[in-house]
Amino acid sequence: METPAQKFILFDFDGVIADSFALSYDVARIVHSEIELSADTYRQWFEGNIYDSIQKALPGWQGNEKYTATYTPRMEREVTLVPHMDAVVCILASSYVLVIVSSSATTDIRRFLEKHSLADCFTEVLGGDVHESKVEKIRMIFEKNKLTSDDCVFITDTLGDMHEAKEHGVGTIGVSWGWHKHATLEKGIPFRIVDTPAELPDAVDDYFARVSL
Repeated sequence: METPAQKFILFDFDGVIADSFALSYDVARIVHSEIELSADTYRQWFEGNIYDSIQKALPGWQGNEKYTATYTPRMEREVTLVPHMDAVVCILASSYVLVIVSSSATTDIRRFLEKHSLADCFTEVLGGDVHESKVEKIRMIFEKNKLTSDDCVFITDTLGDMHEAKEHGVGTIGVSWGWHKHATLEKGIPFRIVDTPAELPDAVDDYFARVSL
């Protein structure tokens, strides 16, 4: 792929690279047992920043450590790689700089990437322990690498990520195999929504070709 140097792809992790919805939802039901949490409501929490959504639903909740303590031991056994994402990530890493921007724990993400031989494809991993706001984490990436919005695209499966990327003028590519489906993702006005990992390289190339005009 012929692309300009130093273009960055910001990757969400859960739902995009890792097939983790079932475990994430089950753990959320356990740690938020004081409410009846449906799968649809849980998905709706990701239409904004997940930490903000939890605070709105459960004011004063401070159970992030409890969530991680419950989630991490099960992740190794229950979370799998989205089929074919390993090959796609490697293709993209040959032409772009890849960074993960996620709400999950950085150590969990790194362990998963190492397990699937993908750690070397990503220059950095910014999990929820780095900052709860993806707006702030994108700002960190911009500042560290002297980037502008035209230098980046965010690949995500949630409307909330699209809203946070928009705060910096970063375009998005939605994937329909994660938390949110087309109807929800379309509300974020992404550059494109793809239905299979194999579509991602062309979508990214097309995005940067457009912004470079």
